[in-house]
Amino acid sequence: MDSNEKKLHRGFGLWASLALVIGTVIGSGIFFKQGSVLSSAGGTTAGLLAWLVGGILTLASGLSIAELGSQMTKTGGIFQYIGHIYGKTWGFLTGWMQVIFYGPAMMGAIATYFSYLCLGLFGLPQKYSLILSAVTLMFIGLLNSIPNRFSAGFQIVTTIIKLLPVLALVIFGFFFGQNDAFGQVVHQVSNSGGGFGVAILATLFAYDGWVTLANISGEIKNPRQTLPKAIVFGIVLVIFAYVGVTYGVYQSLPANQIISFGENATLRVAQEAFGEFGGRLLSVTILVSLLGTLNGKVVSFPRVLFAMANEGIFPFAKTFAKINMRSRTPNAAIWLMIMIAIVMMAVADPNRLSDIAIFTTFLFYIMAFVGVIKLRRHNTMGVKPGFSTPFFPMIPLVAIAGSLYVEISEIYYDFYGVVISLLIVAVGYPIYLYLKRH
Repeated sequence: MDSNEKKLHRGFGLWASLALVIGTVIGSGIFFKQGSVLSSAGGTTAGLLAWLVGGILTLASGLSIAELGSQMTKTGGIFQYIGHIYGKTWGFLTGWMQVIFYGPAMMGAIATYFSYLCLGLFGLPQKYSLILSAVTLMFIGLLNSIPNRFSAGFQIVTTIIKLLPVLALVIFGFFFGQNDAFGQVVHQVSNSGGGFGVAILATLFAYDGWVTLANISGEIKNPRQTLPKAIVFGIVLVIFAYVGVTYGVYQSLPANQIISFGENATLRVAQEAFGEFGGRLLSVTILVSLLGTLNGKVVSFPRVLFAMANEGIFPFAKTFAKINMRSRTPNAAIWLMIMIAIVMMAVADPNRLSDIAIFTTFLFYIMAFVGVIKLRRHNTMGVKPGFSTPFFPMIPLVAIAGSLYVEISEIYYDFYGVVISLLIVAVGYPIYLYLKRH
């Protein structure tokens, strides 16, 4: 079934790939996390540093994955990397976690958050949130079921729109902010423990999502060159955006007010800068931002399912490995994952499910980062990478250290969730054995 890979349309050039990275990472976290990060850090200097350190750890991860992506250009991303380096069993478990659990949960969580914010903005009852979430998901599914130049264009437009409030908040804070909060220590510190470390953990979750670009390698023009550039430049731009917005907020509000406003701190800055209209406009751009993030997830995760089916290691593989000949997109894979996401929204809190999946997600990240070192030493690909991680092996080691910190934190703060996520991954093993046997 390898010929299916060739039927995919390489419609993602550098700009669309860059927009996918930026648009998938920048969702709502930078707008709503300011209070919680500052509360955990205990002061504005530490808060700004937490966003910067989180960005540096993310950049180290991106530089490491960029080297793998420049060597292995088949659709599937980490599913392909882990499968090549550690064997097909580990590759299957990586893909299984993304397709059955993490991917649909992320789609459902973003769609649910979009519906909550949208209904709140227009003063409509929250009882309609499930319907609106499902309709939103299906709209993005339809957009991705036609030629991918449309989803690529949608990603570029939504990314540009979401960067406008970021730029406005940075400019306002730099030039018109009246409250220099730097050096202030907050009086209401988060009682969750961990201090600066917990603040970094919150930023790492806000930075997550850049790796999804690797899943669509089969649809990227010249992936050996484009994928590393898009990942690295995309993460760098996100770091500037996150640190810039944080600086703008700290220039505009006293530290304790940022804590008291919580998730509404950035909205308050927008209202002070541009009035009530500005606050509503920021809410609208956040809605657009969430649509762009959701589009990035729907573009990316079904490609993992397609790649698994293309290798015959997913139930009903022939169906999910099919490419629609008109759109040249894996529509069966797209709609299966959308249906799973809708079911998750109906029976559970997908935001909680995506949090539970964080442990196994970063576990496979660590395996990929270690794989960079293994491939560099043994050159099992026999292919010269189109991109080499600088300062090797220091950069992959930093990425491993950052991911280990996430894992240890998850075990400490959510041991029950860690056990659930490991059990869901383990369920995939007998399924893999059955598929392999038959």
